Amino acid sequence: MHEISLAVSILEIVEEYAAKAGFSKVNSIRLSFGRLTCIEPKTLEFAFKVQSEGTRADGAKLVFEVLPIEIHCLSCDTDSQTEKYSGTCPKCGQAEILVTGGKQDLKMIDMEVD
Repeated sequence: MHEISLAVSILEIVEEYAAKAGFSKVNSIRLSFGRLTCIEPKTLEFAFKVQSEGTRADGAKLVFEVLPIEIHCLSCDTDSQTEKYSGTCPKCGQAEILVTGGKQDLKMIDMEVD
């Protein structure tokens, strides 16, 4: 369950920014990641809730932007987005594809703080 280490990393980033900006409470954190990273939002929310107890992020809401899988088909020369990776082009069904998006690592976009 790599979501625990992700939650810990998020909290470390929160503390770094708090030291620089001087805020005392985090209300929400907006995160983005690609669908192919295998991050489970509900698992990450739970891990964050447990890890953030007693910190300035205690009770903060996580808001997710899950980026779709993007593929380029070499057979029909089309670009597509899909929610599930099947290894084939959703347009023509051929397997000559390149994954061009949806692999992005977890990224913190912004925080709402007091």
